[in-house]
Amino acid sequence: MIIGCPREIKAREYRVGLTPANAYEYTRAGHKVLIEHDAGKAIGFSDEQYQKNGAQIVDKTTLFEESQMIIKVKEPLESEYEYFKEKQILFTYLHLAADRKLTNMLLEKKIFSIAYETIKARGVLPCLAPMSSIAGRLAVLESSKYIQKTFGGNGMLLSGIAGTPKGRITIIGAGVVGLNAAQLAMGIGADVTILDIDTARLAYIDQIFNMRIHTLYSSRANILESIANSDAVIGAVLIPGAKAPKLVKKEDLALMKAGSILTDVAIDQGGCFETSKATTHDDPIYELDGILHYCVANMPGSVAKTATLALTDSTLSFGLTIASLGAKEAALKNVAIFEGVNTCNGKCTYKAVSEAFDISHTNTEEALASA
Repeated sequence: MIIGCPREIKAREYRVGLTPANAYEYTRAGHKVLIEHDAGKAIGFSDEQYQKNGAQIVDKTTLFEESQMIIKVKEPLESEYEYFKEKQILFTYLHLAADRKLTNMLLEKKIFSIAYETIKARGVLPCLAPMSSIAGRLAVLESSKYIQKTFGGNGMLLSGIAGTPKGRITIIGAGVVGLNAAQLAMGIGADVTILDIDTARLAYIDQIFNMRIHTLYSSRANILESIANSDAVIGAVLIPGAKAPKLVKKEDLALMKAGSILTDVAIDQGGCFETSKATTHDDPIYELDGILHYCVANMPGSVAKTATLALTDSTLSFGLTIASLGAKEAALKNVAIFEGVNTCNGKCTYKAVSEAFDISHTNTEEALASA
């Protein structure tokens, strides 16, 4: 198969879908790898490194025209839509439930799209987990930065020092993002509360942190009480492939401390705060009703070297399987890849995406049969 890896164009996005070492693995398996010029330059992967590992360096137009499978990091932007060919394979993060235009393009061009965030193996999301880990940790770091008075925050040092109160951090969601956020927040000395609707997960949090973190059932009343007492609130809610529920409403901001911060890690899926809107690394925060909001849609992009290595470690085996068998056979023979299929032959195969836009849903088996 001919594999193409373009340069990411999202604002301040420095990650790349394939490393030089990945290119070697694909070419060793008999595939042809095309890399867009300077695709990995920002994080120290030169064109020469890719070439030494068997890849060919081409321009964007040539890459899309010749490639059978496109491997990216972030979802395609509108300016990239024109490059896609009918029935091409796309392997990347998609987050379609928050992007109707992209969904329409994939359906119209009958793109066989496989989303990193919905690949599921043994009950976990292996291609989403590493970025969730990074985003959870960054959420604490960014919250502690932007709550500083110089950025318009309330001037609270979240770790506190001897003789002063600790900053209070509330984390809504105890999945991979929430767990990593809690780990770092506790590590810096903050007073941490984590909420979730899964009581078994909360019991697990109690155990691993030796009950040094407050755990609460994620009821409406508990959310309101927690955010009212917090300096930083981190939204870490995930419903795989679906839009995030709005757990903090606009009117709830009146309960919060002036200069406190909402950090929405779920913004890729539409955000879990009603007042969230996607921001970029160039302009990461905004203020509304006296509350700061940090809603950067590609948080791991700021630590692009670590993020690229972690991501490609998790996606490589799946990509090689798709390249070797073809997307249809790979999906039929590999349950994890089957779960990752979002669109196929002009049909939407992921129910949460269909429900988000009220469009027709086709079972993956039926879509694959028609492919």
